[in-house]
Amino acid sequence: MLEWMDGNRAELASIWLRDNLTEDRDPGNGQRLIDVADLPAQPRIRRATLHGAAVRIEWEHEAGEAWFDLDWLATQTAAMAGARSVPRPRLWPQGRPLEATRDFAWAALGLARGDTGIQAGWLRRLVTEGLAFLSEVPAEPGAILAAMPLIGQVAETNYGLLFDVRAVPEPENLAYSDRGLGLHTDNPYREPVPGFQALHVLVAAPDGGESVFADGFALAEQLRAEDPAAFEVLARTPVPFGYRSQNAALNAERPLIQLSCRGEVVAVHYNSRSIQPLPLAAEAAERYYRAYRRFALLLREPRFLVRFMMRAGDLAVFDNQRILHGRTGFASARHPRHLQGCYLTRDSVCSRAALLAEAAR
Repeated sequence: MLEWMDGNRAELASIWLRDNLTEDRDPGNGQRLIDVADLPAQPRIRRATLHGAAVRIEWEHEAGEAWFDLDWLATQTAAMAGARSVPRPRLWPQGRPLEATRDFAWAALGLARGDTGIQAGWLRRLVTEGLAFLSEVPAEPGAILAAMPLIGQVAETNYGLLFDVRAVPEPENLAYSDRGLGLHTDNPYREPVPGFQALHVLVAAPDGGESVFADGFALAEQLRAEDPAAFEVLARTPVPFGYRSQNAALNAERPLIQLSCRGEVVAVHYNSRSIQPLPLAAEAAERYYRAYRRFALLLREPRFLVRFMMRAGDLAVFDNQRILHGRTGFASARHPRHLQGCYLTRDSVCSRAALLAEAAR
């Protein structure tokens, strides 16, 4: 049992302590040198004594001793009590009063390139709020790829490293039409689902094509508060998603609302264009569609939506497993509209944010 100066207490199992000896990790890379099967089945502590800023432990039936730094133990016990080493999401349920240019992170590309402090703050807000913007990105084809090293690693898909969002005849994806698109997340039919998405405006339509965003985590929590039964159905029911084109046949199964082991919302997968027939018998289907419709109606409530008319040179980056996005329709025959987009791996964005945050301390 450990007791800290502030009165907090923590009880640590002897097997946990035995498994975390400093000498059982590589001194250079920190990786573990042993497997749990190499440990004694029931290690017992003979004596534990405090020496300055460390605890010394002697084991029964084992030669040698172990030393544990108190600051390290404090960090570990805080994690056991629920503290996180990664920043918690900052939800924004009421989107309507928010202004994209005022209430989310913005950075001019040229300034961000030369200032890691700007990059660190911008990435921290992207990870916690799910949505951030770059400005003054050259409105030229391919410029989006030159900006992405500031953020993370681009993931290549069947579309290539980037994709063009503009109206074309007989589009293989409705995103390549001038239709309005309801709120959705991209590619729930892909393994893995793209972590982050970037969209860069090359040509903005002067009339129509307004971007719409909503916080899927906040919407899921709204559903949980208003209709717990519906939330539970959407979190526990696997949904088939699919997409086919001339060069791709993609299928995956996942719930609309994905939970962590702690029961926290960690992803929202909502795409009415790619959902496939649900393999549900009548009673289960009735229950599911009730919950599905309840969530869909929430997504249409204006109070949750941030609307923003992006201009040429603007670039939006958002968490594709959290932020739902859409657009209003536009008349491409009268006013062409052209965006380029790409996907980024989740781990690369979160890793870069963490490394820059550490360097800024």
